[in-house]
Amino acid sequence: MGRRVALLVGLVACGDSPKAPDPQSFEFGPYSLAAGQEITSQCVSATLHNEEPLYVNAVELTTGPGFHHSNWFWVPENAFPGADGTWKCNDRGYDETVAGLQGGVLFAQSTQAQHEIQQFPGGAATVVPPHSKILAGTHLLNAGDTDVMLTLKLTITPIAQADVTTQLTPTSFTNEAIAIPPHRQSRFTVVCDLDTANRNVTGKSADYAFYYALGHYHVLGRGVTIEGIKDDGTAATIFQTTNAVGDALGGMIDPAFSIAGYPKMRFSCNYDNPRDTTVTWGVGDNEMCTFLAFTDSAYTWAGGVISGSVQPTSVMDYGTYIEYTYPCSMTGKLVEQ
Repeated sequence: MGRRVALLVGLVACGDSPKAPDPQSFEFGPYSLAAGQEITSQCVSATLHNEEPLYVNAVELTTGPGFHHSNWFWVPENAFPGADGTWKCNDRGYDETVAGLQGGVLFAQSTQAQHEIQQFPGGAATVVPPHSKILAGTHLLNAGDTDVMLTLKLTITPIAQADVTTQLTPTSFTNEAIAIPPHRQSRFTVVCDLDTANRNVTGKSADYAFYYALGHYHVLGRGVTIEGIKDDGTAATIFQTTNAVGDALGGMIDPAFSIAGYPKMRFSCNYDNPRDTTVTWGVGDNEMCTFLAFTDSAYTWAGGVISGSVQPTSVMDYGTYIEYTYPCSMTGKLVEQ
């Protein structure tokens, strides 16, 4: 059983356990993209009409070539008011930070992945409160030479509250200060003191566990690694992906990785830049360095390097690659259940 056991609202008689809610599917589009066209201004939303909490164990995305990326949140159904479907993000003042503060992360798409399932272990679920809707800012990019027409389908699969053994909360870290040198392989590393951050917020040492993680980078990316670091410097891998863009960059961590005894986390993004110019953070031809994870902490955590002006604390040239190491900042927010 996970550390955070779901509390049943009432006693259920033997044989009368409530059935899990049916999966819900939402379709958006179709979207037409000319060759080389990029669209970052569109958002999508769907009201769930849920009178009770939804304990989401899996999220499945199906789309097509040209659907570059999307980050999905749940928010109160009266947030970003307007009709469901596709709409201009600026018309409703949509911003991912605002969405995250008003609600929580539900799912993140791997770069250009056309089919992907975010699957948690049996009994583990992230909670969507009653009267919520889901929404996302979308990034469409047709890198091909021909026009495309694509649609988006998102399916969420809840489990019954009685079957929930572990409630999961989202955690995300980024490094927006990346400056990838030309004609070199490079590694950008952020070291975060999870234990100190947890003590500052909760008064206790960190002992939560990672159950799922997903890396995010663009075409120059060669992988993301997340490690737990002991006081003596010993490292253990929490999650790693070396998949290329277009493949799923996330996966279940089985067994879950407890950070008890690993007070620090090392988060690294690897790149190979054949271009003549330095590549920095951004959309289009720029790059990103980030990961989303789900843990059994009662808090949702966010951190890393959230400003492009932050300078590395060390630069080491190992011949085959250069490693840039950065300081880390973190914030934690208690998730209301």
